Amino acid sequence: MNLEEFNQELLETNSETERSHFIKKYFFHGTPKVFHDKEHEYFEFRNKIADNFNIGFHEVFIVGSAKFGFSYHKGTLFSYDSDIDVVIVNERLFDSYFTEICDYQYKLDRLYKSIDLRERKMYSEFLRYLVKGWMRPDKLPTSFKVDLLKKEWTDFFQSLSYNKSEVGNYKVTGALYKNYTYLEKYYLRNMEEYYQKLKMV
Repeated sequence: MNLEEFNQELLETNSETERSHFIKKYFFHGTPKVFHDKEHEYFEFRNKIADNFNIGFHEVFIVGSAKFGFSYHKGTLFSYDSDIDVVIVNERLFDSYFTEICDYQYKLDRLYKSIDLRERKMYSEFLRYLVKGWMRPDKLPTSFKVDLLKKEWTDFFQSLSYNKSEVGNYKVTGALYKNYTYLEKYYLRNMEEYYQKLKMV
């Protein structure tokens, strides 16, 4: 499927239910373009991430341009300048990170921790995602990254990047969703906006 075919099939949907079906079919099913004809390597890549976080490999997805071979938002093709966007969906893992973030917030409230204005802006953006049921660890303040995620998250995904794993010479990034409901809700809202944009063209 190319971008034109993607857009055409999306435009042929007539309801939110049909667009939800579209998302399930194309976003979270099948082998990503970056692993075309390399299903076994895709399994090993997912399983490596799953083993690191002690979750099921079926809870690990690749999304974005690496999934489709193009970015529908940017209208560009997947290339070596593109990132590999990994999504993890696991409630236990999400809750474990949330507990640490909660403790960090209490330290901020009690002034045991301090962050500058730039980091506070980053943290506000992080919290905006968090209330929607997912987290972007790269949006945490630098000090918090060191305390919590330096070894458990950031370093791990760096260890998969640039020819250090089955995916090849790309930067690998990760996002964590509480459960599949939040994952689908995020992409459905995203797709509704894109659908409306296409209708206006």
